[in-house]
Amino acid sequence: MEKERKLTLGVNYWPGDKGIYWWREFELTRVNRDFSLAAEYGLDLIRIFLLWEDFQPEINRVSVKTLEDMVRVADLAQDRRIKILPTFFCGHMRGVNWLPSWMVERGKGEGRYPVFSMGKIRKGKARNSYSDREVWKAQKLLIHETTDALQGHPAVWGWDLGNQTSNLVNPPSRESARAWFEEIVTELKRRDSSLPITWGMDPSDLETARIPGPKELAAYCDFISLQMHHGQAKWAEGPMDEIAPLFLSLVTRWLGGKDAVVGDFGVPTEPLLPYLNEGDRKKLGETGLVKESEAETFFEKSLDLLKEYGVKGVLARSFADYDSSLWDRPPLDERVGERFCGLFRRDGSAKPAARMIREYPRERVPREISWDWADIRPEEYWEDPRKHLPRFYRRFKDRL
Repeated sequence: MEKERKLTLGVNYWPGDKGIYWWREFELTRVNRDFSLAAEYGLDLIRIFLLWEDFQPEINRVSVKTLEDMVRVADLAQDRRIKILPTFFCGHMRGVNWLPSWMVERGKGEGRYPVFSMGKIRKGKARNSYSDREVWKAQKLLIHETTDALQGHPAVWGWDLGNQTSNLVNPPSRESARAWFEEIVTELKRRDSSLPITWGMDPSDLETARIPGPKELAAYCDFISLQMHHGQAKWAEGPMDEIAPLFLSLVTRWLGGKDAVVGDFGVPTEPLLPYLNEGDRKKLGETGLVKESEAETFFEKSLDLLKEYGVKGVLARSFADYDSSLWDRPPLDERVGERFCGLFRRDGSAKPAARMIREYPRERVPREISWDWADIRPEEYWEDPRKHLPRFYRRFKDRL
């Protein structure tokens, strides 16, 4: 991270009034307000997602207008003394695969998640970017045009190669994954070798022997971003278990040998007014919503542990709750909890977690880490990760 002794605190960003549709409906007014709030409340880093269809609507063309809007966002961040982390090839986001039409394979079955392209949910699945050389060429074009637009911009902190990409597509082989990383990372380093590179990994990748895993990622990334999910870890002590984020980040470090940054961190809170109908409540499932004060407590306890064990950065799940005008559009029509994961409410007022972050001491004095809870070799772990992960957690918690 930028200052080794300082815990970096940031957030994933979509404007609350536009959500995932903000690039195609771009306005700077809300972004200006939000970045001012981010600076006021001490956020160091804002992760922005370069939604693939909006940035590269055609396989051989990158949108000049969207690149210009991205630069305007970077300029705003620089004015507020905030860094940005642009994320390429998005890709999977909040239970939906968001793809340009040229990335959708039709007539070959459907993937694990619905595909959104050209304004609506469509049948099909993603082309495999690890084995499709035409897609490689398109991805390198997007990297080339994006890095050109942001060349030398002081607000750019680093580059993120994807968000939970295993939910979008998986490589046909370990060799194809290595070849893809070699090609893409070399292209990025050629453009600017000074900026760190990361990858947004899904926690489920630690429960299944998927490729790429932490070891493959560590060969090409300066650190790994572990995207947390409220209630996803069924082996934890409930969705508000503040130890689980630390444990997963340490498992990632143990398996890959590289530091992990905790991203997508946070819990959905109950809105102050009773907006939700019975159907929405059912869609919430078992995890539900928590009180804002409970979310603050979870944040603070988790941050204390993460800082104590030397984790370098944490990115909150969402900047703000989403306006009700977006609730009937994907992904918020089905992902009800996502509507209320923000550090700020719909009107821009700060939740208790945001106020806590503003006052939170950032200085890191990491303790010495014991790894004796990991009583096998990493190679043995992958023989049965669903067995070893909860077993490791029990051992880790007993020694905490």
